[in-house]
Amino acid sequence: MRVFVAGASGAIGQPLIAELVRQGHTVTGMTHSEAGARRLRDLGVTVAHVSAFDGVAVEQALRRARAEVVIDQLTALPKDPSELAAAFPADRKLRLEAGGSLHRAAQAAGVRRYVQQASGFFLKAAGGLADESAPLATDASPGVAASARMYAEIEARLRNSGKMEGVALRYGFFYGPNTWYGEDGTVVDQVRRRAMPLIGQGQGVWSWIHIEDAALATVAALTAPAGIYNVVDDDPSPVSRWLPAFARWLGAAPHKR
Repeated sequence: MRVFVAGASGAIGQPLIAELVRQGHTVTGMTHSEAGARRLRDLGVTVAHVSAFDGVAVEQALRRARAEVVIDQLTALPKDPSELAAAFPADRKLRLEAGGSLHRAAQAAGVRRYVQQASGFFLKAAGGLADESAPLATDASPGVAASARMYAEIEARLRNSGKMEGVALRYGFFYGPNTWYGEDGTVVDQVRRRAMPLIGQGQGVWSWIHIEDAALATVAALTAPAGIYNVVDDDPSPVSRWLPAFARWLGAAPHKR
């Protein structure tokens, strides 16, 4: 299958590209940076070295690739999650404006299927764990609601894809190489410094997904029925369990409240 990956040099982009190649797909990776282009060439794929904001160039790249499927992994997330609030305007602009341009270009180029990165941690669960029917928490606290509204807009765009099939992947929290929760991630330093406190009784439940498992699930989305999928592992964990376990794995001092 001819697959075009936007945001191809990011945390999930690289293992995703590797898995697509391993499974025999013909892959074009889009990136705006020369460093990203070098990483993609090292993975053995065709590089579309264009800005996601340049709709004309993106459509031309899609047509050159004769893309059957687009996978949208566009993000502008900071290396440190404590900087999320400051990074949000740029991330929102990339996902909505550039992502919208990519979506329109895919429609114009006759792409058959559009696979979209979405979020599994801004959901409004009704008294338990959320399933795919759960709405996004657009009426939550201001910070959460802003992110939830962004993802709601992304999912609405996907639903209005005309003849192009849409798949939204609501990923859980990534862990593994090149993520916040990898061995070299910024959260590791916070946990080692005991700077990530356990709030209250730590009852908040997090749903995780290893970055390589997320890549496998994304490849599976090439042929899955269109729709929304939660992409998480089978062990949702309260903070009171995963944070102390993470600290022990790192050899760090016990967490503090």
